[in-house]
Amino acid sequence: MFRFLFYLLYKLMGWKMNPAIPKEVGRCVMIAAPHTSNWDLVHMMGGYYDMKIPIRFTIKKEWFRFPFSLIMGPLGGIAIDRTPKNPGDARPSTVEAMANLFKEHEVLSVAVTPEGTRALRTEWKTGFWHTAKLAGVPICLGYLDYKKKEAGVGKTIWPSDDLEKDMREIMAFYKTITPCHPELFSLDKRYI
Repeated sequence: MFRFLFYLLYKLMGWKMNPAIPKEVGRCVMIAAPHTSNWDLVHMMGGYYDMKIPIRFTIKKEWFRFPFSLIMGPLGGIAIDRTPKNPGDARPSTVEAMANLFKEHEVLSVAVTPEGTRALRTEWKTGFWHTAKLAGVPICLGYLDYKKKEAGVGKTIWPSDDLEKDMREIMAFYKTITPCHPELFSLDKRYI
């Protein structure tokens, strides 16, 4: 229901989707960028509903307790459980816990915001790349272009053995996208 409401808002505000959708969207780590406004959630959910992509996002398992579970589940939240499987085992990293989700789900498209926040950041978190590499899934470049009022998935990158090369390719793509608040968006300065 929440997703449909976001879809209605997205349409009423004049947004459209880019119909070129890579086939890999059903099983991928999906970058959600730029992320500079609270409206990004509405447009992202509306766009992915429009593209018929069952987008999910990860959140700590504690957020799935009542009453938060009434909102998080329908929005597409999926719990990250970093509890060791056996007593004495090391606690898995967030990257390992996210990669394990791909073992548990045949169809899974997980949205991540590598900027980490809506505030200006000049370095992106690279956990999404490590997750995709460990899980053996591609990275799809989801975007919201406020100038065009367009949501879409630009390209697909299979993680290579060269993080820097892959990040440069990702930065080249997002260089062409207009965020809601351009003054709050930065590409990762290490890779441009």
